[in-house]
Amino acid sequence: MDSKKTKVIFRTFKDGEVIAIFPEDNGTNEHWTCLCYLHLGQHGSCNPCALIKDTRLSTPEEYNDLKNELEKIVGYNLEVIKRNHNKFFHIRLEKLENQYA
Repeated sequence: MDSKKTKVIFRTFKDGEVIAIFPEDNGTNEHWTCLCYLHLGQHGSCNPCALIKDTRLSTPEEYNDLKNELEKIVGYNLEVIKRNHNKFFHIRLEKLENQYA
């Protein structure tokens, strides 16, 4: 198993549903999107800036079930972080540029 940690931000919607945002991983071929994950629907893409405006930071109690699913079933080695930084946008942009180089 790869020992590299995958950064994740857990956010909670008003209805209590928790979403995992992977700020370093591209969601589509658009550099402003990143990968996300929900219990239902699983992997998808999102605009992290818009999503963060519509949610709040999850507590460990809220995201524990989703974190366990991601680690045990999907196989992630997660590093939980709290903030989306501009550097993640640049990481995604560089990944896309390298993909088409």
